[in-house]
Amino acid sequence: MVVIQKSNNKLILAIIITCQLMVVLDASIMITALPEIGRGLHLATTSLTWVQNAYVLAFGGFLLLGARAGDLVGRRRVFIIGTAIFTVASLLAGFAQSAEMLFATRALQGIGAALATPSALALLSVSFVETKERVKAIAMYSAVNGAGGSIGLVVGGMLTDWISWRVGMFINVPIGILLLVMAPRFLPETNKSTGRFDIMGAITSVVGLTALVYGFVRAADDGWGNSVTIISLLTGVVLLAAFAFIESRVEQPITPLRLFSSRERSGAYLGRLLFVGGLFSMFFFLSQFLQHVLGFTALETGLAFLPMTMVQFGMMYAMPWLVARYGNAKVLVSGIFVVIIGMSFISQISTDLKFFPGILIPMVILGIGAGTVFIPFTTFGLSGVDPRDAGAASGLVNVSHQTGGSLGLAVLTAVFGSFIPTGTTPTDSQFTTAVSTSIIGSIVFITVSFIVVLLLLVRPGSNKAAKDEGRDVKGSTKVPVTSSNVVD
Repeated sequence: MVVIQKSNNKLILAIIITCQLMVVLDASIMITALPEIGRGLHLATTSLTWVQNAYVLAFGGFLLLGARAGDLVGRRRVFIIGTAIFTVASLLAGFAQSAEMLFATRALQGIGAALATPSALALLSVSFVETKERVKAIAMYSAVNGAGGSIGLVVGGMLTDWISWRVGMFINVPIGILLLVMAPRFLPETNKSTGRFDIMGAITSVVGLTALVYGFVRAADDGWGNSVTIISLLTGVVLLAAFAFIESRVEQPITPLRLFSSRERSGAYLGRLLFVGGLFSMFFFLSQFLQHVLGFTALETGLAFLPMTMVQFGMMYAMPWLVARYGNAKVLVSGIFVVIIGMSFISQISTDLKFFPGILIPMVILGIGAGTVFIPFTTFGLSGVDPRDAGAASGLVNVSHQTGGSLGLAVLTAVFGSFIPTGTTPTDSQFTTAVSTSIIGSIVFITVSFIVVLLLLVRPGSNKAAKDEGRDVKGSTKVPVTSSNVVD
């Protein structure tokens, strides 16, 4: 049993939140810097997606394995190992002189994040045992996750404009060192459990997803008939099928397939994957449009997303009342529908678009919608879970979030590339058409998510799954905070 001194709780929370903020920022801090990175490393827009995908794929792919490592090795130890890997990788990424080195170090960052993040949340859980303190701690943790991605867009733009995009990587180094000094002194160690690592499951899932994403990105550059494109896509499908087979046979799988026996959970995982795939891709393509066509600086691009961030953060305060009054299903459906409206406005971009009303109003609409989506998705993703599967279920919530962003961006990059003549520099008109069509593709992703929610989550009695987050309800099992339960 872990005994925590109450006086250390503030320091423990500060360490955990600082680590989580650093990890979340890195998922978006490079987006506004991508045009500058492309010019410096001679990368086309389609190739730039790997700056994001290398990080997100490794993060999402190794997340469940990282959670399992914390259970077996000790969460403080895994937290320190993950933070050390992330810090070293950040330093190397800042010095990257080639695209290949940047991609590799971003992937290494993702592995470090996948180790540190689930252990951080588990340590928060054992450190705050009183209900009132735990609720406050998790609320602060959730706020960091909710706003961190959008803050990263602003910070990345600011650093790129004022100094260099490389500072966005270097800034992690002193923060990481500080965490490595403080963690052994103040973080508690948890009891170790016995068991085995599902190494083959982790490898087949990560390599399979990477091959699939690479195939879509390759199609954007060389077409669907290219031999490498075809081989990559087939390899991805075969490896993911192998992953499913392994998980059905291995004694201690990182993804128990029984989790998908629930209609609600399956709908939440798939709906979230599709929703994030559309929303995250819009961030990428719109930021490219603002800088390439409208001439925004990196900082101005980051600030353009700020209205959405502020509104989305504000909606967190309204969510408890909304869910209690209308139920998760109705709130989720309404939120996705509002996002579709906002995205429809954004898809109408043109070369003479004005920030007001063309960007500002849709961003406010998106903030309202996105601010009401993730908590219901999380609640449904954890509903009715057996306590033995609580960690895996909560981990799947995050895996669907991370892989959704990668797969959505990969697919829509292929759409974008089909509108840009190979080997040419696109005109503003061509670039605008490509971005507009890609955002329409984002709407398709989110619309399919909407349909999945209607078919699998909105049905008689579905609102009984949960009336509000964190409360036991009839027919569902309350899921405790675990090593892989990362709240959005």
